[in-house]
Amino acid sequence: MVIPRFVGQALAGEPISVFGDGEQSRCFAHVRDVVGALVELILKPESIGQVYNIGSDQEITVNALARRVLEMTNSRSEIVHVPYDEAYAEGFEDMRRRMPDISKIARLVAWAPQHDIQRILHDVIDYMRSRPETQAA
Repeated sequence: MVIPRFVGQALAGEPISVFGDGEQSRCFAHVRDVVGALVELILKPESIGQVYNIGSDQEITVNALARRVLEMTNSRSEIVHVPYDEAYAEGFEDMRRRMPDISKIARLVAWAPQHDIQRILHDVIDYMRSRPETQAA
């Protein structure tokens, strides 16, 4: 939920809260890509009982994501780093890098994500701007 949170904060002119140092990397998938992958798997009897990673293999750091959200929303919000011990319960550990291996689904159904992070952000920003509670932003 980091993308909607960042976009909501940027549109509201609130500080964008980045947990940790922001150098952890993530991959984000568009819901249309995920649904398309699921449909492809449903149509393949060989997929029954199997486990597949569905996602993107394009990494971005959380800091870079926050900067991109600021740029795309034309927001003057600032990026604020929140230490993990202030954001989470004691003992929380974060993975520095999360990237799904999508090779198995690619082999079965020749699937690959079609929407990059720019498109994902564009669609989320447009959606959130269209919601009545964010109209003033």
